[in-house]
Amino acid sequence: MTREELIEKWLDHSLTPEEFEAFKQLEDYEELTKMNAALQYFKAPTVDVEAAYDAVQKPIQKDTSKPTSWFKPLLRIAAILVIGFGAYLYSTIPNVTLVETQVADKTAIELPDTSAVTLNAVSSLSYDEDSWNENRKVNLEGEAYFKVAKGATFSVVTNDGVVTVLGTQFNVKQRDNLFEVFCYEGSVKVNYNDNPVVLKPGQRFLILNGKQIRNEKEMLKEPSWIRNESSFKSLPLQEVIQEFERQYNVTIDASNVDTSEVFTCSFTHTDMEMALQSITLPLQLKYQKKQNSIILKRD
Repeated sequence: MTREELIEKWLDHSLTPEEFEAFKQLEDYEELTKMNAALQYFKAPTVDVEAAYDAVQKPIQKDTSKPTSWFKPLLRIAAILVIGFGAYLYSTIPNVTLVETQVADKTAIELPDTSAVTLNAVSSLSYDEDSWNENRKVNLEGEAYFKVAKGATFSVVTNDGVVTVLGTQFNVKQRDNLFEVFCYEGSVKVNYNDNPVVLKPGQRFLILNGKQIRNEKEMLKEPSWIRNESSFKSLPLQEVIQEFERQYNVTIDASNVDTSEVFTCSFTHTDMEMALQSITLPLQLKYQKKQNSIILKRD
């Protein structure tokens, strides 16, 4: 696979574990990951394109018969501006650390304050090292389990909401139509749509398809996926299927079954055959394997 193909699949979060290892061998791997993370913090200034175009066109249209002796000095000025702007951008881009996982992959991270994070499959976490002492903040896409060292406020920013703590243990999952936070120790504040909710140990905050789902209190020590097992309680089959695809790097065709059916189950990450039976037997489903895909159908 070419370098360009690897980068394209990396940006699309579709690398296989083998392809991800090949991607990490690229000479500019560190630069690519830093640049990708930095773009989350950088916002280009707004430019009125039409006004800028008119400003350039007016002097040209005034007299096109005159010699273009002004053109070379203008090029020199433009070159100086480009170099200066580039230097400004380089100096203002944060020193961002980005960690990503691909399908069937997990990784452990230690943050600058010794807080520990375990990142689940197909997830990414980034933070600015330079401002860490003043602002303990990470950006998360996917799922991660946090053990936060005591100190100043610690924030996890996701596309669906912000989770804020001082020092505690909790899990954050942000996937497509699901946003879930579970508190294992201490207390956690979840800010969703500007509505703060405080969680105590054993409490879960769950938004599914834009609706908040009530959950019973559960006294758990850690998320099951840390032990290579995914667990689901009263969630649609579609959520189970999507997690199975992340853990086993397969595609599941469930077009012949009702994936909105609410389901409680768990499956292992270490044995695909056993995992498939854990899902299909309780629902009386059959499955058929075809290369890197699995077809589900009614018994």
